Amino acid sequence: METTGGIQASLSGRYAVALFDLARDGKTLDTVAASLAAIKTAIAESSDFKGLINSPVLSRDAAGKTIAAVASAISIDPLTTNFLGVLAQNRRLSQLPAVIRAYETLLSNHKGEARAEVTSAHPLTKTQLTALTKGLKARVGRDVAVEAKVDPAILGGLVVKIGSQMIDSSIRTRLNSLALAMKG
Repeated sequence: METTGGIQASLSGRYAVALFDLARDGKTLDTVAASLAAIKTAIAESSDFKGLINSPVLSRDAAGKTIAAVASAISIDPLTTNFLGVLAQNRRLSQLPAVIRAYETLLSNHKGEARAEVTSAHPLTKTQLTALTKGLKARVGRDVAVEAKVDPAILGGLVVKIGSQMIDSSIRTRLNSLALAMKG
């Protein structure tokens, strides 16, 4: 398959490709993407859920039942729910964040988009995100799916990653460069 490339080289990538193929065949690519986005949010916001997926002591049955309950509570589609069950049975729930990233990459490639991970010190407004997306589209030459993250440690500015390319205009990096230049 043309969009899988190096993604299949990793364990999480193989799971993501399997989920992507099933979703494409069932014409539910965007539904699965929305479910995975909800799971990604749950992982980020719930230390209990994060602990669940990383717990080595839960039995396969307990992990399966718990993940099914979580999937039901956050309204995950049936294909993604079944997929989570497979991950639980295979003791691969810890791979879930990497599987989600790989799936997002596969979906972007399928849609002909580039993926950009943008880190800012403060949440970006819709207007700022729209302007940034336009600017990145002009630079890359195709549509760009922007994933915005917040990291107060960069102090200000942006860090943009598109594929293997990184544009770092953060204040933290500028201050570090200035300090290095002053040591001279």
